[in-house]
Amino acid sequence: MTVAPGDTATTGLTVRNDSDIVEAYSLEVVGDCASWTTVEPARISLYPGTSETVTLRLAPPRSPEVRAGAKPLGVRVLPTEHPESVRVLETTVHVGEFRELHTELVPRRRRGWLRGRYRLAVRNQGNAPVEVGFTAGQAGEELGFAFTPAERKLEPGESAEIGLRVRTGKPVWFGAPVVWPFTVDATESGDREESRPDEPAVRAPLDAEFVQIPVFPRWLLVVLAALLALLLAWLMLVRPAVRSAAKEAATEAVQPRPTPAGEEGAGGQSPDGGKGTGDRPGGQGTGAPSGSGGDGTSADGSAGGGRQSSETIDVQTSAGETKTGTYRVPEGSVFGVTDVVVANFQGDEGLLTITFGDRKVTTIALETFRNQDYHWVTPIKIPENDTVTVEVTCEKPGTPASGRQAQGCHEVLNVSGVLSRVAQ
Repeated sequence: MTVAPGDTATTGLTVRNDSDIVEAYSLEVVGDCASWTTVEPARISLYPGTSETVTLRLAPPRSPEVRAGAKPLGVRVLPTEHPESVRVLETTVHVGEFRELHTELVPRRRRGWLRGRYRLAVRNQGNAPVEVGFTAGQAGEELGFAFTPAERKLEPGESAEIGLRVRTGKPVWFGAPVVWPFTVDATESGDREESRPDEPAVRAPLDAEFVQIPVFPRWLLVVLAALLALLLAWLMLVRPAVRSAAKEAATEAVQPRPTPAGEEGAGGQSPDGGKGTGDRPGGQGTGAPSGSGGDGTSADGSAGGGRQSSETIDVQTSAGETKTGTYRVPEGSVFGVTDVVVANFQGDEGLLTITFGDRKVTTIALETFRNQDYHWVTPIKIPENDTVTVEVTCEKPGTPASGRQAQGCHEVLNVSGVLSRVAQ
């Protein structure tokens, strides 16, 4: 028995009562066809030795859920008085094939310079697998098309999304956008049954457009034209006026100016023969600069032209002891101290005292720093034979980067400044 999706087919089933009593029978469709098959009537009563024919009405829906092909059909006949005598009558129903393909192109209109991308949504609404191929066309040959993938197999009810890339051969440099219409079609390949009269023989293709926009927009041409007009106006109007004004200014600058009488002597020299005189008697403008002696020495007696000097004092002390490190200023020199840097790289504990000559500068606890520096804008002057003294009292040696506690304290002081000669 064959039935087409969306149609209705009927067949008969004869039930006979071979028992010796009046029997009522309930009829029920079982199997894959039960959802779209009915029995009319669904209950009958028969006298002994009589029979009756019931009608089976098959109406498979036009849906991908009911696949094409052979389907088992069963009818269960259940006697009311003798339920143990239940029977299931079986047959085969062939569901016909139908093709229905839904397609949608998104977007239908795309803008771009050279290429555009579209998405083609395809769904198999038929009840049989199909192999779908995709084609695109236009009236001319200006566009190129590429589908990804070019073919796709779809099971009943399956959907897929296909990529479409449209490309033009040449760009549009100026002017208005160019509209390129084209069509997209999805075709089914493979064997198929003879189509029904109500099925469309040809599916209408999808219409779409690719709008090719110019590389340089129209407003850019307007701006370029305006700039060109301004340039021409500059060359024709403004530039000549500027050049004329510049020429007049240059001519005026090179013209000789009259010199007032008595302002200059012959040859452009002053009346005294070109020798200037000071305001003080003797005509000499000599004098020592402020803050220095007449022989070029500074106010503290040191000669000018001192050099930068830096000295390092290294003090190593055992635990519980006090040691001193000194630097003595050379004879005939003055040391102007501007910077002092103290390094406690082991993290020792104790006291450190810095003294310049008889002047104590500072006393600091070693455990409060690892590196300490002092700076003076005005140098501290240390005269010749005086000392820079560092006194270290070691209470507890620290632990250097090696991770092992040191045997004693170790501090380093660097003193920097200007070492100048003493004027004799």
